[in-house]
Amino acid sequence: MKIIDAHAHIGYIGGWADVGITEEGLIEQMNRFDIEKTALCNEDNEITLGMMKKYPDRIIGAVYVNPLNPVTVDFMERYFEEGFKAVKLNPLRHAYCADGESLDSVMEKARKAGVPVCIHSGHPPYSLPWQIGLLAERHPDVKIMMIHMGHGHGVYIDAALKMARKYSNIWLEMSGMPMPSKIKEAYETVGHDRIMFGTDTPFHDPSVELQKVLVSGVSQEGVQRILYDNAAKFFE
Repeated sequence: MKIIDAHAHIGYIGGWADVGITEEGLIEQMNRFDIEKTALCNEDNEITLGMMKKYPDRIIGAVYVNPLNPVTVDFMERYFEEGFKAVKLNPLRHAYCADGESLDSVMEKARKAGVPVCIHSGHPPYSLPWQIGLLAERHPDVKIMMIHMGHGHGVYIDAALKMARKYSNIWLEMSGMPMPSKIKEAYETVGHDRIMFGTDTPFHDPSVELQKVLVSGVSQEGVQRILYDNAAKFFE
């Protein structure tokens, strides 16, 4: 079965996380789990660009932007011209609210370029699903991937589903979200085409993330959509 990993990182993430993966390690992991393509990011976008050039048929570049750093915003168009297919935002990492006005210029540039925005969710006070819902409401013409679909808190997971049902421009990605039943609920109530597989490499192991999809109770057709088809369309 073909697989697209809709969310992964390259390099070392220090501090409390103390995890990392090398370029060679990522490709080996992709080969081992039959992952055809990976949507990849690094705060140093040149590292991601290098991977895109080295593995053009396997890496989907997501340009990492900090809305509080005008330099990263100014360089967005350059990376779109280089072939990046998405924007990555992490309010928790850079300490801004997901519904803040500082994101408007980023969202507008994404809209003009016709690329989706992938945004971390699940951690107060910066990246709650309700905030991402307000962002989606303010920018209805931008496709938004809510990474982790609320992450590890049941209330936030429920809110992620509610926000995605309310706003048709929100897609859900399920890495780090511990409840397989919520993958099925998203598939059935948000939409067959708006839930995607991701690993959040190197934070999580693909075997664990895959198992959550496989035991979720979704049909075989649904598994194929979640593991591949929906991401292929999202990043096209």
